[in-house]
Amino acid sequence: MNRRLPTLALALSGLLWGCSAPLTKVALGALGPAWLTAVRFVLAALPLLWVARRGLRGALSPAVVLGGAVGYGLVVALWNLGLARTSVSHGALMVGAVPAMVALVAVLAGRGTAGGRAWAGFALAVAGVALIAADGGDASLAGDLLVLASMLISAAFTVWQPDLLAGRDPLAVTAVQFTASALPAVAFAALTEGSPVPAAGVVGPGAWVAVAALGLVGTLAPFTLFAWAQTRTTPEVAGAFLNLEPVVGAVAGAVAFGDPFGRLQVTGGLAVLLGIALSALPQGALRVPDRLTGGGTRLRALAVPGR
Repeated sequence: MNRRLPTLALALSGLLWGCSAPLTKVALGALGPAWLTAVRFVLAALPLLWVARRGLRGALSPAVVLGGAVGYGLVVALWNLGLARTSVSHGALMVGAVPAMVALVAVLAGRGTAGGRAWAGFALAVAGVALIAADGGDASLAGDLLVLASMLISAAFTVWQPDLLAGRDPLAVTAVQFTASALPAVAFAALTEGSPVPAAGVVGPGAWVAVAALGLVGTLAPFTLFAWAQTRTTPEVAGAFLNLEPVVGAVAGAVAFGDPFGRLQVTGGLAVLLGIALSALPQGALRVPDRLTGGGTRLRALAVPGR
């Protein structure tokens, strides 16, 4: 098979995920955080349910539903709440710490071991996040903490997700999980935010375009492209492209929203990326349990879906 196609799919998924932070910031001008979560997953779930309809019965289980509601729904809800209170650059750059968080969660869950170099990488990535959150424009500590909570839950879900995917169609699992996120999100939004229509003021068309783009371009397309490419390439290649997300998001925040991008942010971003590199090196890599890989394969880079 042409290797360029999986590479292109991975590059596109990273770029599209990088656009999710600025799109979310604009879309919050049309909908509250809860309604934006609900609409995002409704828009993503409907076409995917049709495409994966033949595998839905095999993908439907209480664990898959719970995983979707928590791993997608709760994660995005916290992400939206956080971005409503912090800057695009802060949110995007903190996403860069997720691969190290996944490795740490895997160790704590007893699903792998890490050497001294990997632990140094974890610590460096956390320090980088602290630097990023230290200063910046419309950022706030409350918003940064909400984004951080979202990332931690996402990391835990990533460690759990291989169990949910085992023996099932990954597109069908994703469709069920999107639906499991959308339905309670709609109910929660109705209870907490009332009508999705803004009570005051006129929302410009740009905000509604951002809502649609977030559901289709920021959710459906990258998750589908990434899942397709993962079956056609190695984990280290797939994981490398995920670093596009924080870079694109941070640049977009600085260019489109005027977010500060001074020495603290640059230093923090470099620390996060260096921490990821240290924790992903083969010498300090995690060893995935045999029951997940069939042979205790070393995990040289962690493939973590984006926002």
